[in-house]
Amino acid sequence: MEKTMQKETGNRGQWSNKVEYFLVVAGFVVGLGNVWRFPYLCFKHGGGAFLVPYGLLAVVCGIPLFLLETSVGQYTQEGFVTCWRKLCPLATGIGCGYLVIECYDFGYILIEAWAIFYLVFSFRTQIPWATCNNTWNTDSCMGVQILDSPSENLTANETRLKNTTSAAVEFWERRVLGLSGGIEELGSVRWELTLCLLIAWMFCYFCIWKGVKSSGKVAYFTATFPYAMLLILLIRGLTLPGAWDGIYYYLYPDLNHLAILEVWIEAGAQIFFSYSLTAGTLIVLSSYNDYNNNCYRDCFWLCLLNSGTSFVAGFVVFSVLGFMAHKQGVPVDTVVQSGPGLAFIAYPQATALMPLPQFWTVCFFLMLILLAIDSHFVMVEGFITSLSDLFPKWLRAPRKREIFVLVVCAVNFLVHLSLVTEGGIYIFQLFDFYGSTRVCQNFMAICECLVVGWIFGADRIFNIIEEMTGQKPAVFFKLCWKYIVPIFSLVH
Repeated sequence: MEKTMQKETGNRGQWSNKVEYFLVVAGFVVGLGNVWRFPYLCFKHGGGAFLVPYGLLAVVCGIPLFLLETSVGQYTQEGFVTCWRKLCPLATGIGCGYLVIECYDFGYILIEAWAIFYLVFSFRTQIPWATCNNTWNTDSCMGVQILDSPSENLTANETRLKNTTSAAVEFWERRVLGLSGGIEELGSVRWELTLCLLIAWMFCYFCIWKGVKSSGKVAYFTATFPYAMLLILLIRGLTLPGAWDGIYYYLYPDLNHLAILEVWIEAGAQIFFSYSLTAGTLIVLSSYNDYNNNCYRDCFWLCLLNSGTSFVAGFVVFSVLGFMAHKQGVPVDTVVQSGPGLAFIAYPQATALMPLPQFWTVCFFLMLILLAIDSHFVMVEGFITSLSDLFPKWLRAPRKREIFVLVVCAVNFLVHLSLVTEGGIYIFQLFDFYGSTRVCQNFMAICECLVVGWIFGADRIFNIIEEMTGQKPAVFFKLCWKYIVPIFSLVH
């Protein structure tokens, strides 16, 4: 047994209590990947068919990697760069890879900016995505009043949807995004989205400027309030006419999709995305724990919470899709195009058909904003902490830290101005697909498993986890670290 590594808490800080750690990690891993990305992937890949590879890969990849990263952080008590110096100095490059991935992940603040934009418009007397009498609408626009009056002929309804554009789609593409013809046409910066982006970065700054102490306190609200909103929206969604048609589409798997490789690739990418793996932030958050915290037990509860939230969010979204299909007289799979804008098209359009549309729209986008804030400020905190651990003399001092955090937020705000141009959505989709998922995450997973499972030694990390928690992990995790995760990531 190796000598226990002790933590120097002088300038680095520590969680005030276990609840703060649990809430911050829960708020970080339960985010936009659950409410925004998971439902649209289900919609894209045949509903319930997507749940099969998702559940399997959560067990053999998600939970083992989650345990690996949290145990490494708790053991080393370091950020995601310097932690590898204590395990295997040659693997410090993994930490540098984390830094690059974090920079890509910062771009997801754009979703928070979109949600703030929608929230502001939700307080209007007449919701703008419900009608076609706005300056940005075209002659092919179709308002919710027409959508609410379908024909008895199913083919006629589908034809009408193909030949027209809903008011919600036009609001999204023409008012929010000002969508250009392609990535080669960036166009001008949209000042309203720029203001929303600035507000989002200001939220981030004031959540983390005082370090882990302020982050823990913020999480009491940002990690819990979205669940209240999710519960309200779930109850409302399940009581809508046609909701169960959407739920049936969500839960009933089309087994033919299981033979499509893309479904398995997307499921693996979603596990990495929603569990926040191979980004290093889990290492940072667990490094603030007491050395004897039971990270083994925490791993199961947090992963269960994450996947459970994704599953429930699917009910919220698909009940609304069923409601829209019922209103329009078309099948669920043709009611709306899947994509990153689904949450900004399907749900706003559905709320416009409900009584008190402003209330339901505010609930939904307030939930999205809080989920985005929680995930984003924790990512930035992980980035700041890791650089501070690299240069403690220069960056840990209180006043220097606040200036450093301000510089990081300001620089990223300027960089992200390219995302709020008329062609910004194309840049966002580019790094969403290639930048922070797929090959990068798989490569990082392989490196983590090779270093911990083979070089540092799976038996040694097993003994360390037992020393810290008093529980010895199941042999299954050793098999995953040494064989299953690397092989899957290589094939994936």
